[in-house]
Amino acid sequence: MALKSTLLAGAAVVAFATPSLASARSADDARIKALEAQVAELKAAVEALKAANAPHDAPPVAPVATQQDVDALRAQVADLKVSTASSVAALRSDALSTTVSIANGKPTIASADGKFSATFHGVMQLDTAKYFQDDHLPAAVTARDLSGGANFRRARIGVDGKVFGNFDYNILFDFGGGGAEDAGRVQELWVQYSGLKPWRFRVGAFAPPLGLEDAASTNGALFPERAAAADIARGLAGGDTRVGGGVIGNGDHWFVSAIATGPLVQSLNSGATAFNAPIFDEQQSFALRAAGTPWFGYDWLVHVGANASVVTQPTDLGASAATRYALQLRERPELRVDGTRLVDTGQIDSKGAQALGLELAFQKQALTVEGEYFDIRLDRRNPAAGATDPKFSGWYLEGGWMLTGERRKYNLTTAAFDAPPVDKVFNPQKGAWGAWELTARYSTVDLNYAETSLIAANRVRGGQQDIWTVGLNWYPNPAVKFMLDYYDVSVDRLNAAGAQIGQDYQSINLRSQLAF
Repeated sequence: MALKSTLLAGAAVVAFATPSLASARSADDARIKALEAQVAELKAAVEALKAANAPHDAPPVAPVATQQDVDALRAQVADLKVSTASSVAALRSDALSTTVSIANGKPTIASADGKFSATFHGVMQLDTAKYFQDDHLPAAVTARDLSGGANFRRARIGVDGKVFGNFDYNILFDFGGGGAEDAGRVQELWVQYSGLKPWRFRVGAFAPPLGLEDAASTNGALFPERAAAADIARGLAGGDTRVGGGVIGNGDHWFVSAIATGPLVQSLNSGATAFNAPIFDEQQSFALRAAGTPWFGYDWLVHVGANASVVTQPTDLGASAATRYALQLRERPELRVDGTRLVDTGQIDSKGAQALGLELAFQKQALTVEGEYFDIRLDRRNPAAGATDPKFSGWYLEGGWMLTGERRKYNLTTAAFDAPPVDKVFNPQKGAWGAWELTARYSTVDLNYAETSLIAANRVRGGQQDIWTVGLNWYPNPAVKFMLDYYDVSVDRLNAAGAQIGQDYQSINLRSQLAF
């Protein structure tokens, strides 16, 4: 099924490109025919000119032309030469502008008029991790064994481009997963109208930009995974495969987006074992963001922003579900080789939710520092006596220093940081070793609410997770990347009986990435 979907996507690309290529061929054929006619006319004019200049004692082959006729023929020949040269130059120019190119390993087909294009792209991210756990865990967690090993975190293939000038599209399938690879699913599938600059109107399945880390491409991220707080917040109204539609706009120093979102695309789960639960009434929510760089200079900038997720209608899972209108906050410890979630609120019967995020970043030459704070609130549906609406929070601070002097790119269309350029592509024979980056991050998320309350219905014992991470990133060239990261994880969490089910451990991960 996944292969069939991929082939259908490829067929769609060919369908997009065919009208433009056919149009270019038709135009070229018409010019060639016109050029052939001009050449024939030029030959006739030359023959007439020869006849006009023939000696008077030669056998007559045509009526002798006057000097005025000769001058006119010469002018006609000159005009035809100029016209022919111009036609040939135009034909060559059009042929060259219909391009098939590969930039940084990314193949692109573009039409002569620039109205149609198709760029093929792919991502391979292989994580190989080792977990270092305490041999003497609490009795409540002795069965928990975080499994090291390897898995493809992302295995994506797709195409994006333009159709009829002002319409953009993106088709992307993903076969990777957290803990185990999936059989394949729609990652992104959307169409966008960009004819009213600086605004873009998008509809389909995509992750709406909900924060500084969420808006950035995972291909160029500082760490293998987003900070836990950022990932939890984005999952309320956004996240991968989210269906939605709205408007996105930006200028040189500002960015705004407003997206109305619905459910996730129905697909296999990350364990590739079962389909998502049936949806009776789909979620309704909104994802909003405003950001910019109000202060900047030649080699520095300050980024500020705010984002909000508002869930107005949680998914109705049906009358047979244990919790019919459930919202659940949970997260893996910023590494997906093992899919275990160590902090989890469980399902909370809710009528809505809100998440507010604040963004701040600073960049000075090779140094980039960024952080976000998130405040999340759930509105209980028909709460039990004494139960109040739970609140949760989390934040992170991270930075990267380019040891080789490059500067990370600030993407104006997303108001987020992308991968750095590679000034010296890896070539040992020339003493070039690519780009190197040193990284560090501290993140914390608190999914506890009234965890010691005497009212059981009011308690939420989701746990608190704190993670220190240091890493080294190597970019041999713009398409290849290696990431080595060390994690120190601390989880403090009580179960329903009040027993400790958290733990402290360390892990190390190596990511190998090819992205084009």
